Amino acid sequence: MSEWPKGVSKPAIRALNAAGYTQLEQLEKVDLSTLKKLHGMGPKALAALETALNESREHSE
Repeated sequence: MSEWPKGVSKPAIRALNAAGYTQLEQLEKVDLSTLKKLHGMGPKALAALETALNESREHSE
């Protein structure tokens, strides 16, 4: 299992893994509203993922 950003809780990580997401890069093309529907995904986890994805995009440009 890869490292998820700080602020992503264990229930959120379990939800991501159950949906087939094992690394942050896989979420680059996934809409946040899709992630929001996952059981265990809360607003804090969504915010942490969004921040990490934005930082990832900035570094790749």
